Amino acid sequence: MKLLGLLLVLCFAVTSCQVNKDQLKEVLKKNPDILTDAIKENPGKFIEALNEAVKSAQAGQAKKRQDAEKKQLEDSFNNPLKAEIRKDELFRGDKNAPITLIEYSDFECPYCKRGYATVNELLKKYPGKIRFAYKHLPLSFHPNAMPASQYFEALRLQKGSLAWKFHDELYENQGKLRQGVKYFKSVAKKLGANMSKLAKDVNSEAVKKRISQDLAEAKKFGFNGTPGFLINGVPVRGAYPASHFDGIIEEFKKRGKLKL
Repeated sequence: MKLLGLLLVLCFAVTSCQVNKDQLKEVLKKNPDILTDAIKENPGKFIEALNEAVKSAQAGQAKKRQDAEKKQLEDSFNNPLKAEIRKDELFRGDKNAPITLIEYSDFECPYCKRGYATVNELLKKYPGKIRFAYKHLPLSFHPNAMPASQYFEALRLQKGSLAWKFHDELYENQGKLRQGVKYFKSVAKKLGANMSKLAKDVNSEAVKKRISQDLAEAKKFGFNGTPGFLINGVPVRGAYPASHFDGIIEEFKKRGKLKL
């Protein structure tokens, strides 16, 4: 009977095939037991209806998200983001390659270690076709991320290959980053760096300015977490597998914007 009462309330609140929400709200406010008693008398039907409503809502949200991502991707192909490529930009791969892959990363982020593996896979899959640049987005809650970035940049001032070896060492042994500066110094020494020059450069304005520029650029592009990538200006937010990047490369080819 309570369920019948609820149906009558709903019928009362419907006019011209539209629910008058104010009327329904007022009726339920004055008679809250109508709804609760109906649920108690028909718990199975209520749970079933609730589950269906949740599934419908989730499907609707997923569709909206997919549509938004599709539109955003379309906008990115038509209006790619333009990162600054410095005169002394440190690239891995052919510096004249048709694909530019830029990562905004945090040495201490576990997802960035996945990104490291993905980048290596892409460089092997497209030999001579990708140039990769590493930019910094050390997150505030990773205490050793900023000093790691500073050591990378200080080593880059000595020799690009030193910086890349340092980069690889840290991602291959990410658990050791908890040792902080002590570990960074030991890696640099093992790689044969000039330790006195490193000590001067690591806290220099040049190093800090470069990292600040990377942070500002990442913020401008809406990268709030790590890793974030730009592949020929199309943003990829998160540690996606290489296949995701393959799809973007194929789309560029279909649109006649890339020849490999």
